[in-house]
Amino acid sequence: MSEPANSAEYSKQTTSLWMRTAETPLLEPLTEDLEVDVCVVGAGIAGLTTAYLLACEGKRVAVLERGPIGAGNTGRTTAHLSNEIDERYSSLERIRGREGARLAYDSHTAAIEQIGSIVRDERIECDYERIDGYLFLGRGHKESELDHELEAAHRAGFTTAEKLAVSPVPALNPGPCLRFPEQGQFHPLKYLIGLCRGILRRDGQIFTHSAAEEIVGGERPSVRMKNGKTVRAGAVVVATNSPITDRFAIHTKQAPYMSYVVGLQVPVGTIPRCLLWDTEDPYHYVRLQWVAGTDGGEPHEVLIVGGEDHKEGQADDGARRFEALEMWTRERFPGAGPVVERWSGMVLESMDGLAFIGPDPEGGANVYVATGDSGMGMTHGTIAGMLIRDLILGRENPWADLYDPRRKPVLAARDFLRENLNVGVQYASWIGPGEVKSVADIVAGSGALLRHGASKLAVYRDDAGQVHACSAACTHLGCPVAWNSTESTWDCTCHGSRFDRHGKVINGPANSDLQPLSPDDLKAIT
Repeated sequence: MSEPANSAEYSKQTTSLWMRTAETPLLEPLTEDLEVDVCVVGAGIAGLTTAYLLACEGKRVAVLERGPIGAGNTGRTTAHLSNEIDERYSSLERIRGREGARLAYDSHTAAIEQIGSIVRDERIECDYERIDGYLFLGRGHKESELDHELEAAHRAGFTTAEKLAVSPVPALNPGPCLRFPEQGQFHPLKYLIGLCRGILRRDGQIFTHSAAEEIVGGERPSVRMKNGKTVRAGAVVVATNSPITDRFAIHTKQAPYMSYVVGLQVPVGTIPRCLLWDTEDPYHYVRLQWVAGTDGGEPHEVLIVGGEDHKEGQADDGARRFEALEMWTRERFPGAGPVVERWSGMVLESMDGLAFIGPDPEGGANVYVATGDSGMGMTHGTIAGMLIRDLILGRENPWADLYDPRRKPVLAARDFLRENLNVGVQYASWIGPGEVKSVADIVAGSGALLRHGASKLAVYRDDAGQVHACSAACTHLGCPVAWNSTESTWDCTCHGSRFDRHGKVINGPANSDLQPLSPDDLKAIT
């Protein structure tokens, strides 16, 4: 895991609207050994919700976070709160059956209600509101897609969903669409701040800039820190988005994708307040966020539009994708003003579109995991808190089998094979040439892969021309990394690990830095 300076550098490089408009609390690192009932690793929505709900049950909890609060993917979401499944009920019903679809609807509905309850109980000012969501046809898509989805949603229990003959947002599509009432949205970092306050008020402890080195399961599991300190607990929850405890069990069943977001300033009240999605693949997702005026400016709304997804590390054309999102938006909302936000985030797509929540298959006894957000991180993260709370307390929970990390849905085998064949292709790329023939070919401020004998190097040339070089092998399972010019990171092309431009790890499953080049080898390539 990275040191604080690297996390801060990465956050600055990828600032989202939420990071700009919320000041997260300044909390101290862990500097001594600790004994608690539950240790949670990761301070995104899954980790903090789990810690909060267990603290409400009287458990002594400690949260460990490698960087600042919410600096991971919770700070890069667009914060749709939806019980209309990203995978779509028509697809989920095929893979997990009608009962699975029903349980998915129940759990995501309960998650939205749980967030609302916490907002009210803790008096969190995070712009939480319930609004309608609408599913529109993409260009060239048939109306029968809407009919099939509506029928499946009704069978899952979403009986208030309805088909409208005429769209209430004709800019997207003037024809038919599906309406899903009682969806929601909020400011995710302001919500996390409220969770932190609730945890601390119940004598929980939160430590930032506190990187976990190793997690050992057992009757009394432990977390060994990078600084040598140890936390012992009755249970450990790994909520690091991509789990740092697993090598194969989960990572072969989910795939990392990058998704892009633009925000355009619009006058208040000119666009209906709702959530919008289309049926394209990758699909577009749209919402509004009110922003208070600063430095004498007028309050306004930001139209937040996301999409243009691609497999992580397998494309380096972020500028083009941002431009495509802006063009798509302006075609439909010609009155939109300037682009005021641009950011990207990682989505972990599971093989069946549902998160992996429960006992960690590789973590040992009393270690739990939450991962596989599948484009629904805010509700999946909240479900994780509710489900893991019950598992730790020994309570029955009807969702346990649905989200069990050990599951292997047979009817999702095609997706499983496709993603793992893709991984095989990435490993095969080791035998190919580098992207440049020499360090001199690398433009200042950018990075590229350079072949050096039998290996490949991840070489970054800073703005002053100084060269920084590491092995290009991800420290998780040795998959090659690729340069991400949008965020100045090295991204693993297989399982979701990410490293800053100097090779310091910032996202699991890798838990150590890229191997730096020796001074002699560095001299040899320069």
